[in-house]
Amino acid sequence: MSPGLTQGVLPAFHERLRDELTFPLSWERSTIRDLPAWRARARAVAREALLQPACPGPEPFGPVTVEEHRSAAYTGRTVEFALSRYGRARGSLLVPHGPGPFPAVLLLHDHGAEFSIGREKVVRPRSDPARLALATRWADRYYDGRFLGDELAARGYAVLAVDTLGWGDRGPLAYEDQQALAANLMQLGTSMAGLAAHEDIRAAAFLASLPEVDARRVGALGFSMGAFRAWQLAALTDGVRAAAAVCWMTGVKELTAPGGNTLRGQSAYLMLHPGLHRHLDLPDLASLAAPKPALFLAGGRDRLFAPAGVRTAYAKLRAVWEAAGAGDRLTTTLRPEAGHAFTAAMQDEVHAWLDTWLGAPAGSGPGPGGGTTLPPPSRS
Repeated sequence: MSPGLTQGVLPAFHERLRDELTFPLSWERSTIRDLPAWRARARAVAREALLQPACPGPEPFGPVTVEEHRSAAYTGRTVEFALSRYGRARGSLLVPHGPGPFPAVLLLHDHGAEFSIGREKVVRPRSDPARLALATRWADRYYDGRFLGDELAARGYAVLAVDTLGWGDRGPLAYEDQQALAANLMQLGTSMAGLAAHEDIRAAAFLASLPEVDARRVGALGFSMGAFRAWQLAALTDGVRAAAAVCWMTGVKELTAPGGNTLRGQSAYLMLHPGLHRHLDLPDLASLAAPKPALFLAGGRDRLFAPAGVRTAYAKLRAVWEAAGAGDRLTTTLRPEAGHAFTAAMQDEVHAWLDTWLGAPAGSGPGPGGGTTLPPPSRS
């Protein structure tokens, strides 16, 4: 076998490397058969792969409201807070009118190779006409013309969206510069994906800390890259009680098949944790969220995630939730007609699911109100 490259981007021996990935810490292969003990061990390995050094102690959020507007159903604020010990960031916060405290959703924006906007992809911008025009086109393209955050706030959920490093107010990054940013972060002892994961954990904690929010009912939701971050967040922290992920789930081996989008390299850096796949497959990592409620939606015509890989990953997820006695808390759907988009029909399914598991306040929308009582979070 040639020691060189094939298809320009893969080593000629890529199949042998792929065969060596046996994921020994996955639930199906692990020698640890006690589910809580397995979860604790696997989560520790996953956290170590994030590379980001642990903070020496809780950093005060120190929130400041930069601007505010009021709509018929909610108040929108641009808030600035300490996203990490390295600096502050701005987020779009929507709070419904009424007494509260409210269930809440951390919205995680997509990648899409569009860096000029981040949080504006999911929350309608108000003060910048140029960003509003771009965000509206984005919503038309991927979200059936809807802004996810505004829809949820109108239904009675507090909503927070924050720019990932490189997007919106924290950028904009150029597509071809993603590799350089990722390499520089590695030089500095962390990773692009690890930094994003730690910041997402921090953003969820900030949302839960707000007096208007019921900390027992905080969920995460995202599409595409945002979906990856949503299920990852539920897996890594107990502060998120439920997660809905749209158009991002498959296995490592399916993701790295010749011709796959991630083999182009650039956008993959947001999903790459060094060394993790020597222990866990992607659905294994997502399974660390069990027994929390989790919803995975995929499109049968999504060119980024082949249906066969999605189904294989779904089966892995199902095995863990069933082992946890929580099969009714896992929803896995593959819509044959859908592509790589978060359609209105998919959004309606997510809204109903959130109402069931997080529960919108009575009278706030078409959901049942009150939701389903969740068990206390585990401390593993």
